[in-house]
Amino acid sequence: MNSVRGLLAASVISIQNSCFIYPACQKCFSRLMLDSRRFNCLKCGCTGEAKDASYRYRLSLKTADTNDLFDITVFGSCLDPFFGVTAENLQRCIQDFNQLSGETNTDASPGLLVQAVETCFIGKRFIFGV
Repeated sequence: MNSVRGLLAASVISIQNSCFIYPACQKCFSRLMLDSRRFNCLKCGCTGEAKDASYRYRLSLKTADTNDLFDITVFGSCLDPFFGVTAENLQRCIQDFNQLSGETNTDASPGLLVQAVETCFIGKRFIFGV
């Protein structure tokens, strides 16, 4: 893996998926495998009750600078100011909304949330640490 780090000024062209948060292992930040009662981290073996799973932001973007296109994924609490809440709180809001609306796909983000994220990011220029 290349250890060279730098900054990239790029404009967001599109949001790559509508799943902005994921259940994350508190030790290694990998995606947790959840069932109705338990969670399990396949990477480090951490386990626990599903109700105690923590969530983390994951925003996948297609970006462009003056010469190239890039796929960039932004993780973690640096996205809190853009969403206005932590990933944990956003997960609770999505869960409550989906329950009230009868949505059966628990990973689905409400359409208005997707629109808001697109409005916030698409066409805007950011400096990314890569």
